Amino acid sequence: MEIRKTKTSETDTLMELYRQARKFMAEHGNPNQWGDSYPGRSLIEQDILDGCSYVCTKDGRIAATFFFRTGEDKTYREIYEGVWLNDRPYGVVHRITSDGTVRGAASFCLNWAFSQCGNLKIDTHEDNIVMQNMLQKNGFQRCGIIYIEDGSRRIAYQKV
Repeated sequence: MEIRKTKTSETDTLMELYRQARKFMAEHGNPNQWGDSYPGRSLIEQDILDGCSYVCTKDGRIAATFFFRTGEDKTYREIYEGVWLNDRPYGVVHRITSDGTVRGAASFCLNWAFSQCGNLKIDTHEDNIVMQNMLQKNGFQRCGIIYIEDGSRRIAYQKV
């Protein structure tokens, strides 16, 4: 598998991956995290333009996608019911999903992101048990609760 930045021409492919992810999440007890339309096309296009959208490919085919960047994320400034593992500079992953056809693709993405910064933060919805298990399997520690821009509660994780 390989990780590379997303090309603008791949937006439709990413939108299909996210559509599949929303369906999978709803079928597995997590219908509210992304609802019917998150992430929207304009957000994904902006991620690509900002150079923060990545794809994981196998044999030239996109198997997974995610947002990654280093630097402060305003939603992680305050944490409740716990503490971050450290105060060092960090990277963040958001909007990670895979098409489910390549075993371990999402874990590969997380490991790549961690290799870029050595201090990685991520969050997920309390109903997203699949993601919580994957994060723990990949060495992330549950640190507490954060609230995203719309006020929704998320479980915050960090790997150092």
